[in-house]
This record gives sequence, C-alpha cells and structure tokens, in this order.
Amino acid sequence: MALAVEDEDVFGVPAPKRQRLEAPAALRTGSRLFAPFRTIGLVSPTPVPFTLTALGKTTWQVTTSVGRSLQTYDLRRGLQLVFLSRPQCPDTITAICAYRDRVFVAWGGARGQNGGVAVFKRGQLQAHLEPAGTMQQIDQLVVFGPWIVGCGTKGVEVWKHGTREHYTSIAAHVAIYNVRTAKLVHTLHAPPHVSGPVTAMQPASAVCVLAVAYADGSLCLYDVDTDEVIMTLKSRSGKAVTSIAFRSDGLGAGQDGRGDGVMATASAEGGDITFWDLSKGGRVAGVLRNAHDISNTVHHSGISKIDFLPGQHVLLSSGLDNALKSWIFDSQPFSPVPRPLHSRSGHGAPVTELAFLPAASDGSEASGKWLLSAGHDRSLWAFSLRKDGQNTELSQGEVKHKAKKTGKLTDGHSAIEDLKVPPIVSMACSLNRDGGMAAVTGRPWTNERGATAEESSKTGWESIVTAHADDSRARTWSWGRKKAGRWAFESGDKTPVTSVAITTCGTFAIIGSKAGAIDMFNLQSGAHRQRFPPRLKPAVAKELKHRLEEKPDLLDTIRGHSDAITGLVVDSLNRTMVSTGLDGAVIFWHFATGTIAKRLKLPCTAALRIKYSPVSNLLALSCDDLCVRIVDIESYRIVRELWACAGQINDLCFSNDGRWIVTCSMDSVVRVFDLATANLIDAFRTATCTNVAFSPTGEHLATSHAGALGINIWTNKSLYTHIPIQRINEEKSTIDLTAAACFEPSNQLVLADHAAQGEDIVESVDVGAAAIDQLDASLLTLSLLPRSRWQTLLNLENIRQRNKPIQPPEKPQAAPFFLGSSLAISSQNSNPDRPTEPQHETGIIATMADVQSLPPSADRERDRQISSILSSSDPPTPTSTSTLIQHLLSLPPSATDLFIRSLSLSELPTFINILTSHLRTQRDYELVNTWMAVVLKVHSEYISEVDSVRKAVEEWSKVNGEEEQRLDAMVGYVSGVVDGWLRSAR
Repeated sequence: MALAVEDEDVFGVPAPKRQRLEAPAALRTGSRLFAPFRTIGLVSPTPVPFTLTALGKTTWQVTTSVGRSLQTYDLRRGLQLVFLSRPQCPDTITAICAYRDRVFVAWGGARGQNGGVAVFKRGQLQAHLEPAGTMQQIDQLVVFGPWIVGCGTKGVEVWKHGTREHYTSIAAHVAIYNVRTAKLVHTLHAPPHVSGPVTAMQPASAVCVLAVAYADGSLCLYDVDTDEVIMTLKSRSGKAVTSIAFRSDGLGAGQDGRGDGVMATASAEGGDITFWDLSKGGRVAGVLRNAHDISNTVHHSGISKIDFLPGQHVLLSSGLDNALKSWIFDSQPFSPVPRPLHSRSGHGAPVTELAFLPAASDGSEASGKWLLSAGHDRSLWAFSLRKDGQNTELSQGEVKHKAKKTGKLTDGHSAIEDLKVPPIVSMACSLNRDGGMAAVTGRPWTNERGATAEESSKTGWESIVTAHADDSRARTWSWGRKKAGRWAFESGDKTPVTSVAITTCGTFAIIGSKAGAIDMFNLQSGAHRQRFPPRLKPAVAKELKHRLEEKPDLLDTIRGHSDAITGLVVDSLNRTMVSTGLDGAVIFWHFATGTIAKRLKLPCTAALRIKYSPVSNLLALSCDDLCVRIVDIESYRIVRELWACAGQINDLCFSNDGRWIVTCSMDSVVRVFDLATANLIDAFRTATCTNVAFSPTGEHLATSHAGALGINIWTNKSLYTHIPIQRINEEKSTIDLTAAACFEPSNQLVLADHAAQGEDIVESVDVGAAAIDQLDASLLTLSLLPRSRWQTLLNLENIRQRNKPIQPPEKPQAAPFFLGSSLAISSQNSNPDRPTEPQHETGIIATMADVQSLPPSADRERDRQISSILSSSDPPTPTSTSTLIQHLLSLPPSATDLFIRSLSLSELPTFINILTSHLRTQRDYELVNTWMAVVLKVHSEYISEVDSVRKAVEEWSKVNGEEEQRLDAMVGYVSGVVDGWLRSAR
C-alpha cells in the first residue's frame, strides 16, 4: 500500500531573548537571517535522462532531474519552467518516468544506502511506493499497463500501479520477461563480432523490432519475434551509443524525406547527434555537429538522452552541459539535419564570479532582478530571479561559425570552449551609460572605432568590464545588446589582468595587472586616460632623485604596487580610487591626478579581496590572515577588525544598507557580521561556498558552491519579521545546512508557514520595548503602532467615499425551483411586517449613517463610557500614561473616529488638555497630532464659539509650536555640523 507523505522539518524562527526566562529556547534548524528560496541556473546537469509526456492534445511536458529535485518544462511555451518539485528527495535522483499527469522518481540506493521511489503530481509529492526487499539503485523506470517496473543494479523490481504495492523481484543480458508471472520469455544473444556490455535499448516504431547498442560502438536491430539480426550498424566515432530514438511521423527518410525509417543516436562521450536512414540498408543521413557542448575541463560531458515527439518532426535532447534543447526538421526544403527550435541552459562548469546587476536608475523596477555569473566554462550568464525564460548567455561573437569554418569540431577532441575567452576572474558593471539595444556596437574586442564621440554619447556604450585568467587584456561587454563589446584593454606592463573596476558614472574602466600596474581607459572611445602613478617626465624624475636622497620616506608617496593587484574600487564621486595588492599595501589615489593620497600598510598581511559600500563609504578587505578589516575611505583608518573565519576567505560582500558584512571561507561556513557592533550575528555551514552577492534591494543573498553548477538564492528574513541582532557563539550556534533539507521548498517558505509564530515574536519584542517608553527626556518618541493606524484615521473620509457603491445593488434573478429553502429564507427576510434588527458595519468603512441609526440606548451607553474614561483619566506624567491615552491606543481607526465625534462640548476641553499634557511628555508624537487633526476637523465650528474649547486649543498650539522649534533647532545644528565637515578641506 502507499506510504503517507511525512511532514518535513522546516527552519525554526529563533525565540526572542525575553522568552528564555519562561521556557528553554528551541533548537534552531536554519539560519537566523536567511531562508532558502530556490536554486537557479540548473536545467539538466545530471546524467539522468529526461522524461516526456503528452498533456492533452496540444503540448508536451518535459521533466528533468537537477539533483534532488525535478523541473518540468512546457514545450508549447518554448520550454518555459512550469513546475519545481517539492519537497526534495532525501538522496540524489537516479531515474524518472512520466506517466500521464504523474512522475515516478527513484532516488538513492547507491553503495547500500537507503533508496525509494516517490510519486509527484504537478511538482507536489503524492506518495511513496512500497519499499522493495532488495537494497539497490534503480537506474531506469518504466510504466506500462498496471505495472511499474524499475531496473536496478541487482535486478528488476515490479510494483502495482493502482495500489503502489511491491509485486515481485526478477533476478536479472538482454532478456524479455512476462511481468505478470515473472517468467523469462526470450533472451537476445549478441552477434559474435560484437563485444562489450549493452549501453542502450529502444523499441522501434515497427512491430517486434528492437535496437540494442553495445560498448564497442556497434548497434544491432533485432526482430524479437524471430530472434534474427535485421541490421548491424557502427558509429563512425567508435564511441558507445547511449541513447537511441526513432522518428514516428512516417517522414524523413529517402532522398526527398517522404519515406519512413529515421533513427537518431547519441553518445554520452560526445556532443554530436547522428541520423540514420534505415530505408535502404542503413546509412548516415546527416550529423548534427556540437548539438551539446563538450568540455575538456569537465570529466563527464556529452548527451544524456534524445527523443522524438510522438508523431511529430521535433527532436528533444539533453546534455551534461546543463542544457535542454528542441530541434525541428524542415520539409520544404528537405533537410535530414534539424535546426534549433528552443533551448534552455546554464553554466556547464562551476561558477567563478557572482555580481548583482546594479539598477540603471534609483527606484528602477529591474533593481535586484538580474544576477551576473561567470563560470569555468568560459561563459558569462545573466540570470533572472523573476522568470527563468529570460536567462541568457552574453554572446562572444560567431564562435560556432568560426569553429565550423576552421574544422575544429570534426576532430572529436576540440570543444567550443576552446574558442572562447579564458574564464573570468574579476568583473565590474555600471549601467549609467548603457545604451540598451541602441548602444554603439562593433566587432567583438577589435578596438575598432566605428562611431564618433557625438554618436556614442547619444546612444551609450559598453557597461561591463571583465578580467580573464592568464590574459593581459580586459574585455568589455554590452549589457543592452547582451553581447561582447568593442574594446579589449591591455595592461600597461603586458602582464595578465587580475582585477578590474568601473566608475559609478560608467565612463571609465580601471584595470590592475599581475605585476602591479594600474591603468584607466575611457569606455566611450577606448582610449587610455591615466596611469597610477603617472609617468614622470625626465626633468621631474631628475629632481625627484635628488629629493629622495634627502628624504628616503618620500618614495612611499610616489611608488605604486610592487606585486599583483588584488582589488580596485572607485568612490561614488570619482574623487578617490583605492587599490590593494599582494605586497600588503592599501593605496588611496587621487582619481583626477593619479597621485597617491595615502598609503596604508597592513600589518604582516595582504588583502586578497576588496569591496566598497557607497552607502557607508567603507571598504571591506579580506586578508590572508583570516581577518576582515573595515577601512574608512575618508579618514584612511582601519575602523573594525572582524575575526571568526577558520579558513581562507573566498569572498565577501556588504548588505544593501551597509550594515552587514557577509563572508564565505574555506571552512564551509557563511558568516554575517554586524558592522556597528563588530559582532558575529549569524553563521551557517553549507557546501564550500566560493562566492556571495547581496541584491541591491536587500531581498536576496546569492551563493555559489564548489563543484556546483547552480546558484543558491536565499531570502532575507529580516525584511519580513523582527529578528534580534545579537552576538552569537559560533561554536554552539553554527547550523549545518549541508543536508538534503536545506533547499527543500517546505523550508523555502518558512516565513509563510510560520507567520503566526513570527507575529508572536514581534509582538513580544514590541511589548518589551514599549515598557521602556522614553530613553531620554530630551528625545522625541514616536508610537510603536503601525503607520497604517494613524494614516488611515487621517484619510478616513476619503476611504469611505472610495468604498461607496457606484450604483445601487440590482435585484437578484429568480432562483431555480430546487432552491426552495433559500427562497423561503429570502421571503422571511423580506417580510415587511417583521421587525428588522439594526446591522452595523465594522472596520474603516463604517459611515455616520450607521452611527445615527443606533438605538437611543446604545447612544446613552456610549456617552456613559466616554464620561467614565475622561473622569478617571489623570494628566499623563513622564513615567505614567493616562487612561484616555491607553484607551485610544487600543482602538482601531474607525472606533477612534467615532469616539472623537461622540465627544460633547463639555468633554472637549478635558480631552484636549489630556492630549496637551501627553504632548509635553514627548511621547506618541505623531498620534497626538493625528488625534488633534481629527478634533479640529470634526469640531471646528465650536472652537471659536466656546471659550473653554478655544483656550484648550490655544494651549495645545503653544506646546506644539515650542516642540517644533526645539526640534528644528537641533536638526539645524546637526545638519550644519555634518555639512561643514563634509565640505571642509581634509
């Protein structure tokens, strides 16, 4: 019988500190600040073949394995991602099979470990098949009739489809079994000239014909009924065929393509797809070269599966290059080789660099949407966090055309990546002068100036600069056109470029070399503009030589780096450039002149990476002594030292607001530091993290990991719930997230699943903060109520007008005869003789008509309640709150409005005096002014006529004016001090 789906553990929200006195804190199961969201960049990274199923009569759905999850694509929508399975399987997926609207998934079982078979529907786990008695890895799943058959490393397992019970096991050469009786029906023996094990099998569209491939590269077509070999074929490359597909639309064979009998074969050791015409003894009709990229740096690369759509002239293929592609055959004119139709892919090798694309302007809706990623496969990708269909690789020109022209893809050893630029080791981006699709373009990296300065200033120019491994030239890219740019900037000393930077304005690119040279180029014209330090004229050099004899320390003010440049940044105003090198120096340069403003020597260490926060104007240096040092770019001083990492720091980044530093190191721990207190506030262990990047909106954290093709995206929980920022003990508080449950969707939406728990935490913290009331007598304290409470009260009339119905409700149509009970109820409610009870609306849409319709007894009860509250309210003091204020704080906006409207003339002075007294305590400032605004709006006609009310309002106006003057003076003083300090010459 089917096993029930077990509830998955989710990340717990840490309990507030105040609750520790009441109950022991629960053990955390996740990061305090980040929750797993999803993994992007994965399409088909594993050797598990995809599975295909028809969805109605209009489209097909393709499901691929991405490790422990499934991804389903819709073919009619251009291979758009429609489902992502949840939760993840406990172990790596080994086989998948789609049957109607369900997908059967086999996982685990390798090396004697636990395994199983799960059933998914529309990405959701439905059930588990009953475990088989034999512990083995299932490599293939097949569903036919009432049976589910799994082929494993030790035998064949059979389950009943309807009940999902395990039915039988068959001890497993090529053999045909009767599944119902578990008896051997027939055995196919390989021909004498064939050697090696079977690598692939596929039944043909013709009856009783089976294709079997062997490890020596041969392929035999058998007539299963007569046990005869119909045809024997041999692959030209000699590589073993691992995937076979037959075209079933009855076309594609013969000279004109109108015959039947087309077979396609592919190998996991190569990227080509071979098409065979079986109508005339079997011949190669065509070869689709480099259908999937192969890599010389990755051990496993090639095609994992090919398959024709039933009855269609469309071929699907997936490869170990992390790609899923569809191909279509043209009939007019006829071509035996298909052309590309759709494609989805990602990095084919691990990621080397990560960076969120900055927004083109403040408040842009594209802010935080795009993530730039470079990999060992020599590609630069842009991944969209909103829609997978927008993912794209930035073009490097006609690479495939060049490969075909030079014949490098026909030798079986060369790869497309050999013609690409080396892997990216550093990149920088600014979109302020990016021209989009209208940007100036030209042949990639040829330094051809095809446009004038006036033309390029109107359309924009390149916006991305990259440095490449062991390459002396830094290259530019056009983000708008998603392609390589015109310029290739060579380092001044012809040594490899190790670091790059781009100014915020997007006009200048700075490159640093392995020997310590720093050069600046103009991105509009491609011209060299500056060298750091600038070259000395002979006369100046002679004079400087004499000065150095007198003052040897003067050399530090004119000499640049003596070793490789590890980092370059430019401040937001293009006033200061900072460089770091392996010589242990941090140099601050005057950007305009190229001279040294300050040289900071690190103590017995060198900075390996540098990051800049424009919000706080701080620099973060990751040093080889495992310390992160924070440097103030204005004072040239080290202001913080963060010690916690136990391994070499791979990468670091600032949060969007400059308050946190996120680091990842070789000890496989991601750490978060609070800059204000220099405390470690979060730490969690993952697979070795190589890169981190924080989104400009602060919503997401992106991480890449060693050996992984995908990029993990984490949600910043502090945006949605209150999280106490306090120091943690790393030895006790580091959470291990390397298990399978890390990126389970059940954990990804932990905030939504535990909304009630999160609200309790926020409320408990707010209660504790409210007890403090006032930190200092000179401070002005706002209330802890949500902003919507007092904003709604101010705009209550507008909300009521907006919520009024546009037209009166229409009379309902006559109900059907079978709804007699409803009609009877309706008739009873519409009986004019029956007295109706008053009905009142609740919330912010209650109108004055509802108040006037209340019976006199309700009015008298409300008046007595108001009088009782006012009579029992004493004037508030700095240490206590009036009963009236406490009551108003507990009322919703509509009830507060009704309370103020119900005040009589004799009660108004008392009410205003209590608000004035509360204003003197400098608490709940915005609420007191909101309540007084409602009083002035509702009772304005009585203020000038009633002396007591007028005097109370005058007193409140006097106190409020004094508070405004006090605040204005303090803010003006602080503004003057800060402005004078910023403008002073330093």
